[in-house]
Amino acid sequence: MTGLSRLWTLFALACTAGVSLAGCGPLVLGAAGGTAVVATQERGFGGFVSDTEIRARINSLWLQHSVDMTNRIGLTVDQGRVLLTGRAADAQMRLDAVRLVWQAQGVKEVINEIQIDNGSSIIDTARDTWISTQIRSRITFDADIHSQNYSIDTVDGVVYLMGVASSQEELDRALQHARSVPNVQRVVSYVRLLPNPNLQG
Repeated sequence: MTGLSRLWTLFALACTAGVSLAGCGPLVLGAAGGTAVVATQERGFGGFVSDTEIRARINSLWLQHSVDMTNRIGLTVDQGRVLLTGRAADAQMRLDAVRLVWQAQGVKEVINEIQIDNGSSIIDTARDTWISTQIRSRITFDADIHSQNYSIDTVDGVVYLMGVASSQEELDRALQHARSVPNVQRVVSYVRLLPNPNLQG
């Protein structure tokens, strides 16, 4: 199997195995030229494949344990760092989800932001989706932000940003966009700054 074929296979497995699409964002499928574009430039091609493999392994572990787990918990992977969001049915599901993530080869860090289900309604879920969509739209149309390098998850009005920023100024702009959307309760940033080559000797 060629490298490109392997990438497509892994991507399809990762995106179909889990309900959350947050981690599928960096790859643009069906572009005008019929090509696959790895959008997260700073991570590089190899980094994206590795993250896709990790996501596929986690989804497989979750599916074997509980289909409900894959429906309730969001998953984002960035350079081996795994961000978990969503609403677990109970404390045991939350514990099992994190435990299974650590079993996946390649995981370097787990950021656990899973909430215990407090009876949130479909309206709450729809509002969270609307918030994430609004933030994605704002940073996409900001020419000073590399929007493809950010992942956005919203749970109960709390926005989680993850990815890499080329500068503090870019990160500040992304945070400001997130905070300016109505109904956002707070913004939690797990975005890393890229090293400044001008400061390296």
